[in-house]
Amino acid sequence: MVDGHSLRPPTGESLLYLTDEQLRQGIEAMFFAYRGFTADPDRILAGMDYGRAHHRAIHFINRAPGTTVNNLLNILGVTKQSLNRVLRRLIEDGLVESRVGTQDKRERHLYLTEEGQQLESRLSDAQRARMRAAYKDAGPEAVAGFRQVLEAMMDTDMRRAYARLKDAPS
Repeated sequence: MVDGHSLRPPTGESLLYLTDEQLRQGIEAMFFAYRGFTADPDRILAGMDYGRAHHRAIHFINRAPGTTVNNLLNILGVTKQSLNRVLRRLIEDGLVESRVGTQDKRERHLYLTEEGQQLESRLSDAQRARMRAAYKDAGPEAVAGFRQVLEAMMDTDMRRAYARLKDAPS
């Protein structure tokens, strides 16, 4: 204690009163971190003439093999037309397989092919390496706090979708 003030870092309670400047810095840090996070996969995909929409589709099909087109639409929050363009290309290129549902013939279930799994692995390996290095530098308390902040920023329905994926086997 120095002059009646604790030498301990601020607690969560005092962090509730961030200045606009501190919030702006956090927003900008998110923008630049996202650019870094997507840079490695973007480089891999650029040579294939794919973009981030293809990456996201591949990622979530890998996380939930057999997911339906409707479920993928809900997760990605894109239009049906936009997703159909992405899926059509991935299917034509042999990265994704679409199977008719056994219970409901109107449903299409999506699976990565072996080639799709290899691409997904290259993309996620690059992102895992970046995340692993950042987490290692930041330490376990920062990792837990970062995850809490991200989860708190999610809309309620997205938080539920995230929780289902988080609990799904890898």
